[in-house]
Amino acid sequence: MDDILIERHDGLQVLRFNRPTKKNAITQAMYGALAEGIAAGEHDERVGAHLLFGSGGIFTAGNDLKDFVAHGAVTVSGPVVAFLEALVTARKPLIAAVDGAAIGIGATMLLHCDLVYASPAAQLSMPFLDLGIVPEAASSLLLPQRAGHPVAFEMLCLGAKLDANRALAVGLINAVLPADQLEHHAIAAGATLAAKPREALMISRRLLRGEPATVRARITEEFAHFAERLRSPEAQEAVAAFLEKRPPNFAKARKSRQ
Repeated sequence: MDDILIERHDGLQVLRFNRPTKKNAITQAMYGALAEGIAAGEHDERVGAHLLFGSGGIFTAGNDLKDFVAHGAVTVSGPVVAFLEALVTARKPLIAAVDGAAIGIGATMLLHCDLVYASPAAQLSMPFLDLGIVPEAASSLLLPQRAGHPVAFEMLCLGAKLDANRALAVGLINAVLPADQLEHHAIAAGATLAAKPREALMISRRLLRGEPATVRARITEEFAHFAERLRSPEAQEAVAAFLEKRPPNFAKARKSRQ
């Protein structure tokens, strides 16, 4: 599909968010294309690493809320969970190059990447709470492991945004590079990995990351809360406010529960 561009060359698979007029917001169809693309790259012996890129000066704004609402409830057999499963079970390295905003799942997917490079314009945010929902993609587990509880709480509960330099300081990215060098640097890192002994690389990666069972269990736990929260008055008010371009009134949502 045009909104996700997938290219394979020189031992690499590039998956590019290509919907810049919508800030690369992810639709259900795009999740499906990403999941299928990663799975196909895993089975292609020519592919040694996956690279995630944005376009138009933005990585991704996360879920397309209009598309999200139109498709109703998220299910365990749907494309969102299929994409998360693809991230967790990938055996080959995942590399991301982040230019501009990485919001929601745009930020949490980075926790599953082995290398993350960012431009000075990069900004990571996980505003789940502000939408009346809860963390996803095992971010409630992986973010405190990576950056510590204070930073995780700041991002997931307070709603703080991290610029590239702070993200580097807390260990969420590997390096900050000029925007015009960003993808080239990620491709060079991917090419270096793809040229290494394939089986030894995948075994080493698994040893570093551990077995995926714990991460999958947390995704399942988060998903149960996420699905329940989507039906809550708080989430309904947050989505309505977003679509109506007004501030949410969570006091009104609380009263509706009484």
